[in-house]
Amino acid sequence: MKSQRVVWGDTLTELGETDKRIVIIDGDLATSTMAVTFAKAHPESFVEAGIAEQNMVGMAFGMSTLGYRPWLSSFGVFLTNRALDQVRMLVSQTLAPVRLAAAYTGLLNGSAGKTHQDVEDFSIMRALPNMTVLAPADAVEAEAMIRWAAEHDGPLYLRLARDAVADVFSSDYVYEHGAPILLRDGTDAVVVSTGVQTSRTVEALNAPELHGLSIRHVHVPSLKPLDEDALWQQLDGNRRVFTVEEHSVIGGLGDVVSGVLTSRGGSALQSRIGLADGWSESAPNDFLLDKYGLSPARVAARIAAELGA
Repeated sequence: MKSQRVVWGDTLTELGETDKRIVIIDGDLATSTMAVTFAKAHPESFVEAGIAEQNMVGMAFGMSTLGYRPWLSSFGVFLTNRALDQVRMLVSQTLAPVRLAAAYTGLLNGSAGKTHQDVEDFSIMRALPNMTVLAPADAVEAEAMIRWAAEHDGPLYLRLARDAVADVFSSDYVYEHGAPILLRDGTDAVVVSTGVQTSRTVEALNAPELHGLSIRHVHVPSLKPLDEDALWQQLDGNRRVFTVEEHSVIGGLGDVVSGVLTSRGGSALQSRIGLADGWSESAPNDFLLDKYGLSPARVAARIAAELGA
């Protein structure tokens, strides 16, 4: 069990041995994002730009015009907020093959608090035309996505968590772009999750209070693009749908699922489990997950209560 940021550094270091198009531009956070691993192995392909995220995007765009495949290394909040204008103008509008490796996303960023917590990133990045938005569930899927993203021709946002979670997938996992993944089948309700919250949801659905219920669990690794027909097939016929995400309930996975349901005339009642509209706070991981209803115990309790278990 590895953290996704460690997998990112290790995988790009390996790919950099043969693919000299790969360049990492870092925003003075290499030891946190683990870009330092790549920097030590490939110093000629690593640029330390300092605390200058807007300039990083401009540098990446320029390098992409020369045939390079740059990765931007920073905390998610700085890429999605501080550098948004440059990402919009230089990357999204030009279809530049620039990859935003957004580390320390979500609530759990080492107790740095609301200034560094990025729980609006899905809504921001999904709204940008041409932007691919990926959220791996664990280290295994993160590695598969990184290898796929290294060859992707266009703008890409990759959500990476700071801390390791229990693996959801086995080592033979193959990433299929845009496809939702059925993790378990059931008929009483369907639970849809994304990112590392999927790992916690797997644990939640094994809780004693849900025994006796037949619950389907679907993981969405790609919020954009998404095979909506495939997701609809997983949702169709279920009277209750729950979405679970370490993100605001505004603009993220909940909206994705709601859009699929309503556009196809679905009548399922949907409940959104995520962060309410408001600022979060600085605290240890377990405290934050429990307070905002995202710990396995709180997710299980919420589903059980709403299903009348």
